[in-house]
Amino acid sequence: MESINKNVWAEQCRLNRRSMLANTGVGLGAAALQSLLLGERNAIASGGGTAGQPHFASPVKSVIFLFMSGGPSHVDTFDPKPALNELDGQSVPASIVKNVPNIPRSGVHSKVMGCPFTFQEYGESGIPVSSLLPATAKHVDDLCVIRSLNHRIPVHGPGECITLTGSGLGERPSLGAWFTYGLGSEAENLPGFIVMSSNSSGPAPQRPGWGNGFLPSRFQGTLMDQQRGIPYSEMPDLYSAADRRRQLDYIRWMNRQHLESHQANLEMEARIESYELGFRMQMSAPEIFDLSSETEETQKSYGIDQKASREFGRHCLLARRLVEQGVRFIQLRNGGWDAHGALKGNHTNRCRATDVPVAGLLADLKQRGLLDQTLVIWGGEFGRTPTTEGNRTGDSRGRDHSPAGYTMWLAGGGVRGGQIIGQTDELGYVPVERPLSPHDLHATMLHAVGLDQHKVIYQHNSRDEIPTVLGGEVISEVF
Repeated sequence: MESINKNVWAEQCRLNRRSMLANTGVGLGAAALQSLLLGERNAIASGGGTAGQPHFASPVKSVIFLFMSGGPSHVDTFDPKPALNELDGQSVPASIVKNVPNIPRSGVHSKVMGCPFTFQEYGESGIPVSSLLPATAKHVDDLCVIRSLNHRIPVHGPGECITLTGSGLGERPSLGAWFTYGLGSEAENLPGFIVMSSNSSGPAPQRPGWGNGFLPSRFQGTLMDQQRGIPYSEMPDLYSAADRRRQLDYIRWMNRQHLESHQANLEMEARIESYELGFRMQMSAPEIFDLSSETEETQKSYGIDQKASREFGRHCLLARRLVEQGVRFIQLRNGGWDAHGALKGNHTNRCRATDVPVAGLLADLKQRGLLDQTLVIWGGEFGRTPTTEGNRTGDSRGRDHSPAGYTMWLAGGGVRGGQIIGQTDELGYVPVERPLSPHDLHATMLHAVGLDQHKVIYQHNSRDEIPTVLGGEVISEVF
């Protein structure tokens, strides 16, 4: 009986599909694909303006966010403070204490911790960089280093959310979702927003960091699997492309029939589009994520030949390949920077894993003429305190969270490299020159790709929402 029912169902499917194609007079495969691509690039923003097109001319087509989760220490990487070593083991001077905001975990009543690394000036700009990052240091003339970022959230999860969504609550769309909503994607066979995560030690990834929030679900990030690339993008055994195309044509027809009998349903539309995108990925994604076509020299430049940097190196190389495919927003999350203890060993290992890959990415993008059209951002959810956490001694010492002052850098299209913006006090606690917020950074990133933050509008609950609804101004000096 089960076999008979299966045969009857299969015959009905064939008859329904034959009838459907006869009535429409055209195969839905090509038509659906063309419709989807057109809709993805020219989705109308409900609050005004046209998504898929910039508001003003910009050479930038893609964004790569190198997110160092856990909080890399600014005073040990890009913001040298000689006073730390002069005051090592002593109390924080009263002149500093009075200027530090009254926020939890500021560490102002702990002992000052000297920097265990050395700094050297690099490039024509003479920007000082830590001995932790000798490879990245060679590219300082392409970097715009912002030393005065600050917010008031000293906890990883909300800190990660404010950095990647603009809100510590994590209820709003992520940056990648806003960018793909505002500009669409030129990637015909891949999602417009792809996320890769390496080194799972440390704080857990915050899903809002690649979520769509209240935007339609097609704008959420696609989390790439460590081993297989995009999950489930392989064609199943015994299936041909023609088999899959026929199957999806029929599923799409059934979904459309259901949709036509109901009011507009964004989730259903997104589901229909996801089937089509899945089909195109099965045709092309495996090749894109296969690095065997890259030369040995290129792979070595990303540190893929070394165990410590292999994982992040692969992700950085894939990021370049995704830029070439037109993917709009690529987020590379590297965890494990939460150095409450043994900061020297922790940061040495983290930089050994990421320094060469980041330098390789910058060099490769530049050599291929892609850096001018790619915005690259590096940094974490906050920095680390100038003081020792707890009573640890020697190399077991570490630093606590420091959102009150920290560093990030930008490079690529439109960015004026070889400059430093902002400054923290003599120990690195708080900005004393050009204080800036994550919202300012977000406004600047949007501006870099040709989007006016006030014109990227989505109507939600009868309210015109914009990416920087909580504030933020473009940091004009960046460009």
